[in-house]
Amino acid sequence: MYYVIYGLLYLMSLLPFWFLYLLSDFVAFLLYNVFGYRKAVVMYNLSIAFPEKSMKEKKIIAKKFYRNLTDTFLETIKMISLSDKEFEKRCTINIAATNELAARGISIQLHSGHQMNWEYMNWILAKNLTIPWIGIYQPISNKAINKIFYQIRSRYKTVLISTREFKTKMHQLIKKQYALGLAADQNTIREKAYWQYFFSRPVPFITGPEKGATRNKTAVVFFNVTRGEKRGYFHFETTVITENAAGMERGVLTRMYRDFLENIIREHPDNYLWTHRRWRHDYSPEFEKNWIDTRPA
Repeated sequence: MYYVIYGLLYLMSLLPFWFLYLLSDFVAFLLYNVFGYRKAVVMYNLSIAFPEKSMKEKKIIAKKFYRNLTDTFLETIKMISLSDKEFEKRCTINIAATNELAARGISIQLHSGHQMNWEYMNWILAKNLTIPWIGIYQPISNKAINKIFYQIRSRYKTVLISTREFKTKMHQLIKKQYALGLAADQNTIREKAYWQYFFSRPVPFITGPEKGATRNKTAVVFFNVTRGEKRGYFHFETTVITENAAGMERGVLTRMYRDFLENIIREHPDNYLWTHRRWRHDYSPEFEKNWIDTRPA
């Protein structure tokens, strides 16, 4: 089965970008207008994040989001046969300050959000970081497809650790200098989370990124991606937040990450993963001890 699926996807990856983007437009139209794929979730999320926007404005964001989403999946398939030269033409990165930390022997945590294209994020860091790059991934249930995605993601020697193996393998990897990538905006167990406002409502944030950076005394770098003027072109930006997270007070790093994430979403709202049910958990007074935000006036 693997060879059948891989063969079909490889042939598809040989199609030119202009054709794939025509296909993306068509699929995005179907997802939004015909099938309504998670459309209620997307519009609900946008209503929380942008209550000041009209319904017309939110629909414009949603339509662009669906196109970016389908672009991302087709761009990922294209990566099977994408040349180094073509990738480097489409993706640029500002990483000098981050590599300066690496040159001084400092390990680094890079915190990002669910922006698109996340597969390009992995490649651009693997190609440009000067220390081993560790990526955490969620295994796909279909073994053949999981193998294909693993091959794509590890092309530039990314050290891939599945979410199932993270606790058992990570302690071995951090014995030497490393750079670890974490998407820190996913939901988590309410009782173990840091609670704070995300846009207009309280949300549980995972504590692992902050606690790991503090415990391991790593530098912390926030990672952002913006789309170029031409479709399929991206610029990646690294921003050094601290050279040693061990000196930061509890909750400060997570609040800084929240502020960073809100700002980049406001700048490019169509490039965030709105199908994710970010506001599904309700805050309760029993979580007061884990509240890290300032109270509204």
